[in-house]
Amino acid sequence: MVKSYKQEHVYNHPWERVTSASWRKFTDAENKRVLPHILDCNTLNTSLDSSSGKLYATRAITVRCPWLVRRIIGEDICHCVESTVVDAKLRSMQICYRNISMEKFIEVEEKTRYDPHPDNPNGWTVCQQETRIRIKPLSALASMAEKVEQRCADRFLQNSAKSRDVMERICKYLEAESSSFSL
Repeated sequence: MVKSYKQEHVYNHPWERVTSASWRKFTDAENKRVLPHILDCNTLNTSLDSSSGKLYATRAITVRCPWLVRRIIGEDICHCVESTVVDAKLRSMQICYRNISMEKFIEVEEKTRYDPHPDNPNGWTVCQQETRIRIKPLSALASMAEKVEQRCADRFLQNSAKSRDVMERICKYLEAESSSFSL
């Protein structure tokens, strides 16, 4: 069974600032206390398609597993891949994040998209997020699959809220930084 969760958030910051914050979200040292489940983040590759002007990036992210998953599966960490496409011409950033370890037990895919808000394209940014979670049935644990799925969903929703707070903090920092340069 696959569960899907959708969220939308509007940042009161321009697209350029929000997407800059997105790149820093997992790597900024101050965010470690807010997002303690993110253990490591490394850029694997980047490329720019000169004909389309699109930037492609892939990052490896290591996360701490939720307690219930650790207890049942016996794994403490999960390795994930984040694939990002930035289209500066259209002012769109799309991120797809999925686990590459523990796929025999659980599949998680999170898609995030940042676009200028249609009512204020130069001042606000719309963030659309969809998380899909699929717990694969295990004969010994089939009865617990839905409980594990719900706990994972709850954790992802909590982390999503924390991530928005981190993004807001970084956006405000970037705004203050750009204001001090323009003086």
